[in-house]
Amino acid sequence: MTEKNSKKSMDRKSVIVAMSGGVDSSVALLRVLDEGYHAVGVTMKLWDHGSDALTSASYCCSAEAVENAKNVCESAGVEHHLLDYQDAFQRNVVDYLVGEYFEGRTPNPCIRCNTRVRWRALLDKADELNAHWIASGHYAIIEQEDDGTSILKKGLDSNKDQSYVLWGLSKDALARTMFPLGRLTKSEVRRLAKDANLITAEIAESQELCFVPNDNYRQFLHDYAPERTTKESHGDFVDRVGNVVGQHEGISAYTIGQRRGLGISGPEALYVTDIDAEKNRVTVTPRPGAYFSGCVVGDLNWHHEPDISPLHVLIRYNHEGVLCSLVWDSECSVNVEFEMPQFAVTPGQSAVFYSGDTLMGGGIIVKGFAAK
Repeated sequence: MTEKNSKKSMDRKSVIVAMSGGVDSSVALLRVLDEGYHAVGVTMKLWDHGSDALTSASYCCSAEAVENAKNVCESAGVEHHLLDYQDAFQRNVVDYLVGEYFEGRTPNPCIRCNTRVRWRALLDKADELNAHWIASGHYAIIEQEDDGTSILKKGLDSNKDQSYVLWGLSKDALARTMFPLGRLTKSEVRRLAKDANLITAEIAESQELCFVPNDNYRQFLHDYAPERTTKESHGDFVDRVGNVVGQHEGISAYTIGQRRGLGISGPEALYVTDIDAEKNRVTVTPRPGAYFSGCVVGDLNWHHEPDISPLHVLIRYNHEGVLCSLVWDSECSVNVEFEMPQFAVTPGQSAVFYSGDTLMGGGIIVKGFAAK
């Protein structure tokens, strides 16, 4: 909060609504208005969609998306603002993703964006306009305890729940956040949009990263960082005991659990189980060797003290979750032991902990422990 706005109370009936130009944010705006709030729509320009292959294949942040967001706001009688956060997004998200892949890790840029860019931008705009609340079209639920503590829970629609990508938000940020779609299903959201004749009602849902055309991150790395890609050294594929079984094309081209595109012939399929950037070595094994008994998790952010049992952990988005126990390594990291071995525990991805539907906290996977 800015010094200016900290000296006066925020307007608790004003909401800054994140408008992406999609159906979810459009319906989120309608629900905020239906609740009697004064709303201001905000669209963040995060990435420049030009005419080349590097930038042209995503609806998100496109001129069409921005125009649709503006039209939805105008039809609702709501003021619309376009914020340019391209520099912050490139520094905190795009360059982060590129760097992680060249270190042999597989990041989740959406989590990074929410934590380092999106929520900061929305809260800054809310402070500027003296609005207490921000709202987005995420499928998650925030409940308030009697003491005012905000509890983040899974969305009602299990197929659309997005609480996983929100673990990095601070308690202060959650305390000022609304998720108007948390108790709706996707089909209900589509119906509400059609009933309101929204221009965004029929827009197809994008499953790809907003800045990676066709979800092809290897091509993106080649286009975005060509000098770094061409200078990347080839190295050895090895088995679990260190025997060389082939040559890889550079560690940025691989991720844990990968089977396709290895170029190794043999009697059975092989999977990537370890990427050692320092030694420029990629370990591969048959599928049974790609299961892990646990992992080390760092960069922790706890919404609640993890003293409740049992805990489930999700090790990637759309993972079904597994019961786990925690062994503290330090204040900054924890060893997670799975009740059952899990496939492809991937450094750079997020491990997110739940008690029932309540998100307890999360962190970044540092390394996995191979199952014996």
